[in-house]
Amino acid sequence: MGRVISFEDRALANLRARVAAAEEANQDLIAFARGHSGAVASIHEAVLAAIEAEGLDHLIHIVTQEWPQILGLDAVAVALWAGETGVRADASGLQFVNPRLIERSVAELDGVLLRGVERGHPLFGPACELIRAEALIRLASEPPLPNGVLALGQRGAQHFDTRHGSELLIFLGRVLTRCMGRWLIP
Repeated sequence: MGRVISFEDRALANLRARVAAAEEANQDLIAFARGHSGAVASIHEAVLAAIEAEGLDHLIHIVTQEWPQILGLDAVAVALWAGETGVRADASGLQFVNPRLIERSVAELDGVLLRGVERGHPLFGPACELIRAEALIRLASEPPLPNGVLALGQRGAQHFDTRHGSELLIFLGRVLTRCMGRWLIP
């Protein structure tokens, strides 16, 4: 004779697994939304601080001294070049650098580059030894304004959501470029 097979137990286990997977996906989505919201708020705060700068020196101070705390970073550096002059600014101050170093850095950028690293980009200066995750943002201007790179770094390794993070960082770079232009062209 035939044997009756109960599909109820198997269906119930399958349904429980699907509900658990949906709950996990929901928690991931909530965590992403909270993180994205926090990132947007930090970028907005950084932009407002830059807009309030009272001059180029003050703007560089805000970017290198205040943005790390606002954005939750360990290092921020700005490197600019125009013609045969290159400068780099970070928490330790302003230094002249070979403009070719900055040009090579910009050549590899198409807007923004987010990556984990063993050692940070040389534009971080002495802090490069500590950097394990970095964002390099192209600062593109029309002559006579300088071109450059905004480098954001942190000590902890980071996995990046490149699409959403890139949009915010490109926006931050564009705001910085426009703020610098305001002070560099009389």
